[in-house]
Amino acid sequence: MTPAWRHLLRALHQQTSSHRTPKMCPSLSRSSTIISSNDKETDSEECSHVPRDTQEQGLDPEASSSTQTVSPAGTEVGAFWTSVTKLGLHTKPRMPPCDFTPEKYQSLAYERVLEIHKQHLSPILTAYFPKPLLLHQGHKEWLFDYEGNRYLDFFSGIVTVSVGHCHPKVNAAAQKQLGRLWHTSTLFFHPPIHEFAEKLSALLPEPLKVIFLVNSGSEANDLAMLMARAHSKSTDIISFRGGYHGGSSSTLGLTNVGSFKTELSSGLGCQSTMCPDVFRGPWGGSHCRDSPVQTIRKCSCAPDCCQAKDQYIEQFKDTLNSSVAKSIAGFFAEPIQGVNGVVQYPKGFLKEAFELVRERGGLCIADEVQTGFGRLGSHFWGFQTHGILPDIVTMAKGIGNGFPMAAVVTTPEIANSLAKSVLHFNTFGGNPMACAIGSAVLEVIKEENLQENSQEVGTYMLQKFAELRDEFEIVGDVRGKGLMIGIEMVKDKMSRQPLPQEEVNEIHDNCKRMGLLIGKGGIFAQTFRIAPSMCITEPDVKFAVEVFRSALTQHRDRRAK
Repeated sequence: MTPAWRHLLRALHQQTSSHRTPKMCPSLSRSSTIISSNDKETDSEECSHVPRDTQEQGLDPEASSSTQTVSPAGTEVGAFWTSVTKLGLHTKPRMPPCDFTPEKYQSLAYERVLEIHKQHLSPILTAYFPKPLLLHQGHKEWLFDYEGNRYLDFFSGIVTVSVGHCHPKVNAAAQKQLGRLWHTSTLFFHPPIHEFAEKLSALLPEPLKVIFLVNSGSEANDLAMLMARAHSKSTDIISFRGGYHGGSSSTLGLTNVGSFKTELSSGLGCQSTMCPDVFRGPWGGSHCRDSPVQTIRKCSCAPDCCQAKDQYIEQFKDTLNSSVAKSIAGFFAEPIQGVNGVVQYPKGFLKEAFELVRERGGLCIADEVQTGFGRLGSHFWGFQTHGILPDIVTMAKGIGNGFPMAAVVTTPEIANSLAKSVLHFNTFGGNPMACAIGSAVLEVIKEENLQENSQEVGTYMLQKFAELRDEFEIVGDVRGKGLMIGIEMVKDKMSRQPLPQEEVNEIHDNCKRMGLLIGKGGIFAQTFRIAPSMCITEPDVKFAVEVFRSALTQHRDRRAK
C-alpha cells in the first residue's frame, strides 16, 4: 500500500469514527470535521455544518453525496482527496459561518409527523425529497431541521421570505401588535392598516393609489379578474401559457401549467396565448432578454431591434383575432414567469402587448406576486423593468415575509367600477397583524438596502451560474434578474430536450444533502429556481455555486459509469 493511501485511510478512519460521536461547536449542533496536516481531528474554525445524512453516506462511491470538508492545511491529504473524485468522492464545499444557535427541538418525532400527515393532511404530494425535510427554526438566510442540520435557503419558502427568516425588526413589530390588537375586520378602523396603505402607495406610480388588502396571491388575482370584468363590462381574459396566477376555481383559468390544470370546469372566459420564451420557444437569441446573461441561441438581431419580439407579437395578435371577443376584459402577465422556471420575454414585448390589449378595451394586470418588492434589483416592481404602467397590480408572498398577506392596487376609476358592481368584503384582508408586519418589511427593505443588494449579489450569482452553463452540457440555460434566477436542465444543448425527471431529482437531492435548498419549476419540472431572501451575501453565493457544481459533477460521474 502506498504512503498516500495509508495517509488517506488513517484520515478516513478518523472521519468515520467521528460520525458515531460527533463533536459540538458553539453555534451548531453538528460541526464539520477537518483533517490537519498532523492527522489530528479538530473542529472547523467557522463551525461549518455537515448535514447528518451527508455524514452517514461515509465513503460509498455509489452514494449520491459522498462528500467531506478538507482543511487547506492538510496539503497532502487535501490534494489526494481531490484527486480521487474519479472514484466517486467529492470535496464538500464549506458552508459560510453562522452566529445563530437554534433551540433544541422538543416536538413531535419525525415518524409521528409522517403518520399525522398521511392520516389528516392533503394527500396531494407537494413535499420535496424522498425523505421530506422537517424544519424547526429559521434565521436570516438559514434554516435548521429537527436534528440541528443547517441549510442555506435559496428558495425562501417559494419566493416568499423577502428580508430573511425571523428578521428581528419584523419579529418585534409582530410581537408588539400581538399584544395590542389581533383583529378588527374592515368594519372598524385601526392605525396600522392606514399606516401600511400610505407606505405601500408611496412606492407605486400615479394613478395606482387605491389598495385592496387580501390574504394570498390567488385571492389577489381572483379580485383583479373581477375588477377587470366590472370595469370593462367584458368577460374574456388572456394569459400566457406557462403562467401561474393561482389555484382558486377562477384563477385556475389563468394558470397554464399542466400539473395545476383540472378536468373540472373552472376559469370560464380565460384564453391562453403563446409564451414568448426566447430559450425554449421557436424564436429568440443572444440579445433578447433584460438580463446580465443571455441565451446561447444565436440571432441576427441588432441590440435595439428584436426580431423574436416581433414574431411573438404576431402570435399575440393571432390570439386577439381568433380566440377572444372583439372587446376583452384584460390581460394578465408576470413580469418574469416564476413557476414556469423564471422565463423572461423579449425586451419590448409587454409594452407592445399592453397597447394591443387596450385597443380592445381590456385592462393590463401585472402579477407581482413573485417579482415585486425589489427582488429584481434594478427596480422595485417587475413591471418597471419593462417600461410599462399596468392598470392593476397584484402582490403577495414577499409583502409579508411569509405572513399571509396580499394586495391589489389599482386606479380610483377602476376601484369605483368595482364598488358599483359588487359589495366587496374580506374578513381578514387588512388584518392589523399583517399590516404591522407589512410596514416593518417595507422599512427593512429600505433601511438595509435590500433592493441594491439584490442587484449586486444577484448579478454576481447569475454570472457565476452562467460559468457552469459553459462547463456542463446538461445546463441548457441560465437566466433571470436580481435574485430571481432559473437554471434549465437539458439532455444536451443541441436538442434542448428536458433532462429526465429522475436525474433532475438526484441533483436536487444532492444539493440538499450538501446543505443547499433550491426550488424546481418549468412545464416539465426541468428548471431549478433560485430565489433566496434578499439579505444573502457573496460568500453565500460562492457556497451555493460550489454545491451546485459538485452536484453536477456527481451527475456527470454517474452518467460516465
